[in-house]
Amino acid sequence: MGLRNFFDRIEPDFEKGGKYERYFPIYEMIESFIYTPKTVTTVAPHARSYVDMKRIMTYVVLATIPCILMGLYNVGLQTNTAIATFGPSGWRAAIIDALGIGFNPANPIANILHGAMYFLPIYITTLVAGGIFEVVFATIRRHEVNEGFLVSSMLYALILPSTTPLWQVALGIIFGVVIGKEVFGGTGKNFLNPALTGRAFLYFAYPAQLSGDSVWVAVDGFTGATALAVSAAEGYQALAANGMNWMDSFIGFIPGSIGETSTIAALIGLVFLLVTKIANYRMVVGCMAGMIGFSFLLNVIGSDTNPMFAMPWYWHLVVGGYAFGLVFMVTEPVSGSHTNMGRYIYGALIGFMVVMIRVVNPAFPEGMMLAILFGNVFAPLIDYFVVQANIRRRAKRHV
Repeated sequence: MGLRNFFDRIEPDFEKGGKYERYFPIYEMIESFIYTPKTVTTVAPHARSYVDMKRIMTYVVLATIPCILMGLYNVGLQTNTAIATFGPSGWRAAIIDALGIGFNPANPIANILHGAMYFLPIYITTLVAGGIFEVVFATIRRHEVNEGFLVSSMLYALILPSTTPLWQVALGIIFGVVIGKEVFGGTGKNFLNPALTGRAFLYFAYPAQLSGDSVWVAVDGFTGATALAVSAAEGYQALAANGMNWMDSFIGFIPGSIGETSTIAALIGLVFLLVTKIANYRMVVGCMAGMIGFSFLLNVIGSDTNPMFAMPWYWHLVVGGYAFGLVFMVTEPVSGSHTNMGRYIYGALIGFMVVMIRVVNPAFPEGMMLAILFGNVFAPLIDYFVVQANIRRRAKRHV
């Protein structure tokens, strides 16, 4: 007799409070993680999907693992490389020196361990600060704390610079949880991405700690511009002179936020999300089409005063947070469009906006964060017009 048949036979006893009731947690775990659940969700975001919320959130966290590993390695690599010139500083360097690990940037173990000493405090702070407010709202509303915060906390930690002060980390995730999600009713009812909402709040409230040339590598005295900052000032052709080529940018060996630098790691996560059908390919196609189309148009137009006009699409893909945002933020099902045609339009709008912000706006060389939040705001309107167009088209058929 299989486990499913066994539990199917004893399931009536659960409802009656029978002697097998103590097995229910085991049954629930098996049903959620191994078998297809018998029940379907009845509320947002997936009212017609057989996939439960637990499985969706678990798969998204699994998809971030390549970005986490590459983030740890790259943070350690950038830090150890800078230490070779400026010398060690801070309590992390003191611990690593005491353990005898060393600061050799050619040693992968030394890089990963050093990177983990920056990432783990940020992530633990995020879990504690954001988790407290999740519990508070869950208690007030008398519902369970779901797995949505696990995803938001992981994405939020990965899109921060490794030098972000921990008190700002806590403040940002609290703002993202409360203002970006809970005031609208919680998971499934928010129209803004909570992780990006918290990141945007920190960027505009404390720009000195979230932008500039000195926030990407945590070594005293070190300054280094990101690939987008160099491109905005001198053109993307100057990246090679600053030690950044396309392949290093694709793999993730450049300064940047913890988990955003590696395009290949993000694409591995995208393949996983597409295969498991957690991510919708229409959003990805739309975002890539919008970015490629508009950047190609700007390449053709050209500019004598703005070197960013010349940046080709394949550089937009690998610099900044485009790849990470494409995989984990654009495809987020709650704050994006829900109609099939709307998903193409939603993705294309974000792809267009990220190039527009990067190229035309001289004060903000990144763009992906604001482009996605802009798309979040317009997603309901996009769906409304798509639905109305479908209604009019069907009405004409039966006139």
